[in-house]
Amino acid sequence: MRVAIIGGGPGGLYAAALLKRLDPARDVTVWERNAPDETFGFGVVLSDETLGGIEHADPVVHAALREDFVRWDDIDIGHRGTHHRSGGHGFAALGRHRLLAILHARCRSLGVELRFSTEAPPVARLAADHDLVIAADGVHSTTRDAYAPVFRPRVTAHRCRYIWLAADFAFDAFRFEIAETEHGVMQLHGYPYAADASTVIVEMREEVWRAAGFDELDAQESVARCAKIFADALRGRPLRSGTSAWTTFRTVVNDRWSHGNVVLLGDAAHTAHFSIGSGTKLAVEDALALAACLAGQGSLAEALAAYEEERRPVVASTQRAARASLEWFEDLPLYLGRPPRQFAFNLLTRSRRVTHGNLRLRDVRFTESVEREFGCPPGTPPMFTPFRLRGLTLRNRVVVSPMDMYSATDGVPGDFHLVHLGARALGGAGLVMTEMVCVSPEGRITPGCAGLYTGRQAEAWRRVTDFVHRQSPGTAIGVQLGHCGRKGSTKVMWEGMDEPLATGNWPLVAASPLPYRPGGQTPRELSRAQLTDLREQFAAAAWRAARAGFDLLELHCAHGYLLSGFLSPLTNRRTDAYGGSLEKRLRFPLEVFDAVREVWPAERPVTVRISATDWAEGGTSAEDAVGIARAFAAHGADAIDVSTGQVVAEERPEFGRSYQTPFADRIRHEARVPVIAVGAISSWDDVNSLILAGRADLCALARPHLYDPHWTLHAAAEQGYEGPGAVWPAPYRAGSRRPPTGRTDAPKPRLSLGG
Repeated sequence: MRVAIIGGGPGGLYAAALLKRLDPARDVTVWERNAPDETFGFGVVLSDETLGGIEHADPVVHAALREDFVRWDDIDIGHRGTHHRSGGHGFAALGRHRLLAILHARCRSLGVELRFSTEAPPVARLAADHDLVIAADGVHSTTRDAYAPVFRPRVTAHRCRYIWLAADFAFDAFRFEIAETEHGVMQLHGYPYAADASTVIVEMREEVWRAAGFDELDAQESVARCAKIFADALRGRPLRSGTSAWTTFRTVVNDRWSHGNVVLLGDAAHTAHFSIGSGTKLAVEDALALAACLAGQGSLAEALAAYEEERRPVVASTQRAARASLEWFEDLPLYLGRPPRQFAFNLLTRSRRVTHGNLRLRDVRFTESVEREFGCPPGTPPMFTPFRLRGLTLRNRVVVSPMDMYSATDGVPGDFHLVHLGARALGGAGLVMTEMVCVSPEGRITPGCAGLYTGRQAEAWRRVTDFVHRQSPGTAIGVQLGHCGRKGSTKVMWEGMDEPLATGNWPLVAASPLPYRPGGQTPRELSRAQLTDLREQFAAAAWRAARAGFDLLELHCAHGYLLSGFLSPLTNRRTDAYGGSLEKRLRFPLEVFDAVREVWPAERPVTVRISATDWAEGGTSAEDAVGIARAFAAHGADAIDVSTGQVVAEERPEFGRSYQTPFADRIRHEARVPVIAVGAISSWDDVNSLILAGRADLCALARPHLYDPHWTLHAAAEQGYEGPGAVWPAPYRAGSRRPPTGRTDAPKPRLSLGG
């Protein structure tokens, strides 16, 4: 096999060494356009997981790395004159020049041909002359560009400028330093990579960079200015630069990673922001996986498919974490006013990979100091602290999210609803929410949707609220009121979600006459008189909800239903007073909110669920979402339930763990209103992390409560908590200890390349 590798960075070199070591008969050549000692950046951070893979695959390289690694455990955070240190994090770093030298030596010893200061031939020629071409040519990959119609790359530029620098001393920890200057906020990321040297990255928003005049300074002047700004962190010592200059980070995503016998590796295939130290790590892990797949598959096509199948989920997870970290630093000014320890905890958990639970394992003293500052009583996890909304005090921060059950008859909830909601109330959550309860027969999504437009329905709901209040004292129950808008008259979910009914359809109404899906029913645009009627329907349903005994009311203005349809510019094309600017798009939802608030008891809270993004071009922006939240808060909303999407059928959501919480975080800090976070929050560790970091006030979970109605009580048991935030019903107390389980053994490593 003849192998051509374009790019002599760590990923390309390590791939070359592995392929040659596994099969010495392979002819492996690396083309690198730069000189051997020319590189970008100074230090490289690798995780213990990556080092373990290197040790299994090539003990020679691992031994050489081990001799040069600088290891440290602590992270220091400097913020407004305070410094907080958290330990137990476990980093290993070495100089990038040294890493390349080790890989150069290993490649030469194995017989890899290294061609420095040499541009690689055109990729098409290499592909014709070689059995395999590995494109490890970085973020600006010419290979990726040459086959762009196949790889379908998406390159996103972000809002901060940054520069790689170095200091001739070693920090004793990973250092984050925040500088609030007259021009704006700047941050320093620093870590040691040798006994006498540290990497220093200075980063700031583009507008801050320009306001500070960095766009007019040469390289030497920029370095001197950075050293002056961060003189305290550097203890007055200078900085130096290499070949790097101010740049903007770009996130690279490709729909495909291979084409014929050409495959992308490292930054050519994907990038992840330096704030989680992942670029070299991902490239080295790519090389390990590619070598393993080539060794374990019968053909090249099968090997490249297996490589992408194995690596893509790992990379996607890393990119989600990196994106969260990147955006946290972009929005850093939002968090500066938080209490010092909470600010530090927020920074440490920004990517959602470090959580409350594993931070307690790493540094229990630091974590307990954050909990005390937050107000957690001793031994009380953050999720079990109370929270007050108007006259209602919730005993913990867990909400059973609204979930459509499609099990009502003529809008009347029956035994199923009593058992379903009653079971979740007995399960310990602070607040249990109904599904979206519709305000009219025409406002139903499906024939199985529940309503509150008749007295009979209100009586049936009273049966549910009475059970909750009697059998699970301390648990609140809330009702979510809504109208389907253009998304109604469809089959129940398990018969065909969003598919029109075959028979028995009812007419739909919406802000504008736009069907939700091609071929779906086109709604009528609401007239002024119909808007008045709808407003009264919401008010009447709210009045019935109060008489039915609900503790909280939520107005559903999300997911493309009627009120959401007014808020989004993609679904509101009106030219009257209810369409156009955000202020006009808000007009009808606010009129409905005011009508509901007027009839709802003053001591009971009202929340509003919104879609903070439509996940579609031209839809609700982040600024719009904050403006919507502010408007409802100004009208008396007690909290905003921050969801996303489901507004247009052509949406492209960025799914992932806790993927919607950054929207809640931003609204909480910019609109200064309590928020309920939702969206793939599945563990009590996530809930604790979000609450303690100040990203959310309450956390709503849906599917976990379908899997386990007693999710909250089990979360308390697993954390050893027995306080007032999670009280077991008397008949269930005997089951408050987790049953023992059988022994499970850790799986063996998937693959070892040793031998």
